Amino acid sequence: MKIVIAEPLGLTPDTFKPIFDEWTQLGHEIQIFWDRNESPEILTNRIQDADFLIISNIPLPQSILEQCSHLKLISVAFTGLDHIDLAYCKSASVEVRNCAGYATTSVAELTIGLILDLYRKITVLDSKTRIGGTRGSFLGKQIKGKTIGIIGTGAIGSETAILAQHFGAKVIAYSRSQRQHLRDLGVQYLPLDQLIEQSDVISIHTPLTPETEHLLNESNLKYCQPSAVLINTARGKVVDIHFVAEMLKSGKLAGAAFDVFESEPPLAATHPLLNAPNCIVVPHIAYATEESFEIRIQLALNNIKNFLKL
Repeated sequence: MKIVIAEPLGLTPDTFKPIFDEWTQLGHEIQIFWDRNESPEILTNRIQDADFLIISNIPLPQSILEQCSHLKLISVAFTGLDHIDLAYCKSASVEVRNCAGYATTSVAELTIGLILDLYRKITVLDSKTRIGGTRGSFLGKQIKGKTIGIIGTGAIGSETAILAQHFGAKVIAYSRSQRQHLRDLGVQYLPLDQLIEQSDVISIHTPLTPETEHLLNESNLKYCQPSAVLINTARGKVVDIHFVAEMLKSGKLAGAAFDVFESEPPLAATHPLLNAPNCIVVPHIAYATEESFEIRIQLALNNIKNFLKL
């Protein structure tokens, strides 16, 4: 069987060697490509002979997948699957497995970091200090005593909620499924409108589905406190980004931080968040830590081992 790793996934020649040796000894061919390339033509050439494919969040539409006649399993080194044509995979009997949980801690920690940056203006004041500036009259805020609203209490949302409680915040939540362990910790579940209205910080952790696209929009974001901040480390399309930018410009939202957008960075120079005040944008880094990448490649390879019953 041929295994293709379509991008580096944080591996180096040194860390890939034991993987290569193990799978070669098991009687399989394994190949890795040392750059990320989303060109449909190049990607097709790389993966068309694969029996097993490991890939992260590079889009895989039917037009590419239908040229991969040997494909049996896509091991997605990512949590979300919205970039994969799952309907085609089902019709072609191609199994798709993700790597849920590999970046839970990494995403939750970045969420807290973004809240701290918005509250303490770390990025802004670093730049100011470097050109001779001082604190002036700046006063930041602390997390302790604030109400943090978690939208989506899966693994990442749950861990973010627990971290927020450790900082002394009150945590409320909205989610399709309520988690008893969070309720036991004092987390109160509320309807979405009420959560938005009561939150000092709104943090999004829900997956992108047809039901959650633009889940946060003009009809409910209008309930925000003007002092509130919004954090999105989930999926860009869960939020009406254009409306958020208008809220920031009009002072109806105090700040926002986005790690995810409608499409992967680079962002167009005209992207509405780039010209919005008090908005931090980072290029989809929440999942990207040394520790999470080590976990991720093992999960991705284990998906193949489990498929082969090794």
